[in-house]
Amino acid sequence: MNKVNIGFIGAGNMGSAIMRGIVSCSMAESIELFAFDPDSKKVEELSEIGVTPCASESELTKKCKFVVLAVKPQVISGVLEKCAESADSDKVFVSIAAGITDEFVAQKTVPDAKVILVMPNTPLLLGEGASALSRNERVTDEEFEIILNVFRSCGKAEVIPKDKMKEIIAVNGSSPAFIYLFAKAFIDYAVSVGIDSKPATELFAQSLTGSAKMITDSGYTIDELIKMVSSPSGTTLAGLDRLYKRDFEEIVRDCCDNCTKRAYELSQQ
Repeated sequence: MNKVNIGFIGAGNMGSAIMRGIVSCSMAESIELFAFDPDSKKVEELSEIGVTPCASESELTKKCKFVVLAVKPQVISGVLEKCAESADSDKVFVSIAAGITDEFVAQKTVPDAKVILVMPNTPLLLGEGASALSRNERVTDEEFEIILNVFRSCGKAEVIPKDKMKEIIAVNGSSPAFIYLFAKAFIDYAVSVGIDSKPATELFAQSLTGSAKMITDSGYTIDELIKMVSSPSGTTLAGLDRLYKRDFEEIVRDCCDNCTKRAYELSQQ
């Protein structure tokens, strides 16, 4: 059986996590992994799990059908210019950089480039990622299915319209940071009233996990779930009253809008 060559430019936390997810998933035997990173030590560590090191972006692009751009948006322009040295219209570029468009990738490589855009998140490091994917019209169904399965091997993956890839960043890409700040406020409160941080952290983290499962698996709407916790004249309603008075939902909306605004700024730089 011919293996599919998938190369990663960038072997940092996210890139290496995806590669490790591939190695441990059911599709591992059908994939040959390659990687390049300016920090050669990162790639050397991955060679222990079967990843083949490459000496440059150009070499990796020449060897691989799929080129995963696991780099920051600020450096992707230079990376793509080096990929262009050995790129052709058969290559599939997979970008996980925030704000980068398929048009930008084509501009820097080949005019008819095949491009898949992905917005993953850091829980992917534990195999619990939430990744949003889209593609341009030149990517075939078969090609897209391969990459979709790669990200499903590291958690959940959903397909969304290409023109919403910037808006989705707030929902799944950046949202872990917002959730961590939310969690910190609860744990800090527990400590301030004399509760040790360890049990408080365990209890709140489990509350997050359980609440997430209720959202996805219970069959109730979020409004119904809120009502289930809110006994008349009870403690939950007393707390919710303060959140409503402080326009908590509007604060979240403003946070997401600002996140999306920055994504558009990055796409124009």
